[in-house]
Amino acid sequence: MQSSELKNLKIAVVGAGYGGAAAAKALSLLGAEVDVYEQANQIREVGAGIGLRPATMNKFRQWGIFDAVAKVSSPSDYFEILTATGDPIMKEPWPADGEQTHTHLIHRGDFIDALLGVLPEGMVHLGHKLETVQDKGDSSVLTFANGKTVEADLVVGADGIKSVVRHQLFSDKGPVFSGEHAYRAVLSADDAHGMVVDDNLRMYIGRGTKVYLLPLRHRNQVSFDITALCSDSTWSPQATKDDMLATLEGFDERLVGIARDLDMSTVNVRAVYDIDPVDTWHSDSVALVGDAAHSMLHHQGQGANSAIEDAAGLADALREADSLKEALVLYQANRKPVTDELQRISRQGWTEDEINDVFPGQKPAGVTPKE
Repeated sequence: MQSSELKNLKIAVVGAGYGGAAAAKALSLLGAEVDVYEQANQIREVGAGIGLRPATMNKFRQWGIFDAVAKVSSPSDYFEILTATGDPIMKEPWPADGEQTHTHLIHRGDFIDALLGVLPEGMVHLGHKLETVQDKGDSSVLTFANGKTVEADLVVGADGIKSVVRHQLFSDKGPVFSGEHAYRAVLSADDAHGMVVDDNLRMYIGRGTKVYLLPLRHRNQVSFDITALCSDSTWSPQATKDDMLATLEGFDERLVGIARDLDMSTVNVRAVYDIDPVDTWHSDSVALVGDAAHSMLHHQGQGANSAIEDAAGLADALREADSLKEALVLYQANRKPVTDELQRISRQGWTEDEINDVFPGQKPAGVTPKE
């Protein structure tokens, strides 16, 4: 699209998570008029640690925001997979990507704060819960619970796994339960029983359980994640410390000690969900990005990175195509095959024997055994 056309483009982004904030940054650099609508009344630090791959960090360099992200993250050299008792299985350097050779480990809250911090003042509008989206063809109209309506040439649905935009326009399928629960906490590195020794991610695998230790040494913290098989599909299940400790039977006693010392009020417990691949991500005036388009299980650590790549891919398509309609077709053609494959791989998390331990005689929806 011509520069003059891009500058006249009015874009409304629904959701101010990392997908929405990244899309807002990338699209605003085109010169378009961008506004972000977020249902929360305030942006609060949530979640745990994530890894930003070199390709993602290179996008930030291109957008001029590398330093803002780098100063609240730690570069990491490699990731390691070990048995439950700490015997090595695999140790590999993070894949390099040209100029940027390090994956950066960051707290999700710091990441969102950094992205929002580089957006122009007044671009993000809090307290806007989307109720309806009306696709009129060459524009779309958003109606929010506070009574406000917004019409835009392009609506970017970045509203997560429970996306209203996706549900109303592209797919009425709900999230899919993986057969897993995740216990997540961020604790002081001083309370990690000596297991935080560098800036590298480690994953310990036992029968039906994976434990992730992701250092956040710039914070003197570590993100501690237990993902374990469980048949309870309640979105936010009730779980006790005994429930959590039971998932660590046979694990390194130091990992058990970390879990035993946790205050359960600081532990986020949730059932793990993703979505089935969505056939179509766009109309002529609406496009999905991030979890709204392709929420995936966290085993590959690609959710945030995929959202950033979506934002960059959407901006590139708008720059390269002759019209908005053609740009959205190009965007989906470039990005959907990649994320379909990541969704498929992320579901290959457990052996059939492990599944049968928890689900006798059946295979839970959303879990694909390893070949």
